[in-house]
Amino acid sequence: MAVTDERMAQYAFLRAMAGDGYYPAHLVEKGCGILRALCERIEAERPRTLDELYVLTHAATERFNDLDAELQDADSEIETVAREQIGADFREIARAYGFPDADSEDLIAPRDW
Repeated sequence: MAVTDERMAQYAFLRAMAGDGYYPAHLVEKGCGILRALCERIEAERPRTLDELYVLTHAATERFNDLDAELQDADSEIETVAREQIGADFREIARAYGFPDADSEDLIAPRDW
């Protein structure tokens, strides 16, 4: 399944991490895949409430928790720049799908990075 929302289909996920040698390119791409998959899931399930959206964003956040372990194995990690970029991308996804009032912290509540 491909992202059908035009804005999200064209959106450059993890922009601040791409091209930065601190973050291995294949793991940045894996993170982009997590965010694209979140968009696809939102489009498929069409959450109607913030609580329904948070269920989906929390699942994606758990995948970022796993990705952080992979980054650490590659002598990298989800640190300040990455944390802010990931959070910004989650907020942009929420806005694009009709949830402009989604709480930034609630979107990624189960994060351990």
